[in-house]
Amino acid sequence: MAFPISIPGADTQNTRLLTKIDLQHGVTGAGNLDGPTMTALVVDVETTGLCHEKDVIIELAMRRFRYDDDGVIVEIGRCWTWKEDPGFALPQDIIRLTGIVDADVSGKSIDDAVVTKIVNEADLLIAHHARFDRPMLEKRLPHLPGRPWACSCEGIDWAEAGFEGRSLGYLAMQAGWYFDGHRAANDVDAVVQLLRHEGTDGVPLMYELNENAHASSHLIEAVGAAFEVKDTLRLRGYRWNANDAVWWREVTDNDLLAEQVWLAREVYAEGKMARSMAPRITHRNAFQRYR
Repeated sequence: MAFPISIPGADTQNTRLLTKIDLQHGVTGAGNLDGPTMTALVVDVETTGLCHEKDVIIELAMRRFRYDDDGVIVEIGRCWTWKEDPGFALPQDIIRLTGIVDADVSGKSIDDAVVTKIVNEADLLIAHHARFDRPMLEKRLPHLPGRPWACSCEGIDWAEAGFEGRSLGYLAMQAGWYFDGHRAANDVDAVVQLLRHEGTDGVPLMYELNENAHASSHLIEAVGAAFEVKDTLRLRGYRWNANDAVWWREVTDNDLLAEQVWLAREVYAEGKMARSMAPRITHRNAFQRYR
């Protein structure tokens, strides 16, 4: 949490201190180190752009940690980072965003063998935008061992935990922390720090993320939905997949029936001009999600 500070002439009731994130590897002194633990690996990539098809990784960072059955992080490992030469000049907007210049990546490459070994030793992979990071990483390293993935952006109910928004920098700030964003290692450490944070129920957020990651879910694609219901779908939380030209949303087992009822009424009912009779529903687990 953030704490008030004393500044001469300042209103201490309206002033908060933000502490820079500075993770130290080793045993944290919290949780149950002697009981069963799981190993998570937080990953983040910086790339030449946002297109999975044409853009490539220029920086990769990873940090492992162990957590107990209560979601408490009991040990934090070292941070691994690599830069990689994309083989062409970096776009100016990427240089401005990340601070990485051509000289930083020239002649450098990711150590495939070390990355594969680290991934192979993890029970769960985590990224804050796993729908972006996982495809980019698996495109670069297509023979990575299959592992379950979690998304700290989507896999935690941030509003229920007392936060506003889901951007990494803003979440960290609300928890009383700050970091230099848009560099892979800093983003990784921010995720680890946030997962140590306790929600309004006093339980570490890592517990919720782990539970949601290992639960079944269902990818719902509103195939054949009429153009006229696009705003209705967007307000419901559906996203547009331009490649497949379909609105989609992912829900848990508990929410599946309610979502089917809603779609039947708002999208596929008579008069809604749908070109299909029902959505396409695909069962998913942590090994399949975010690919």
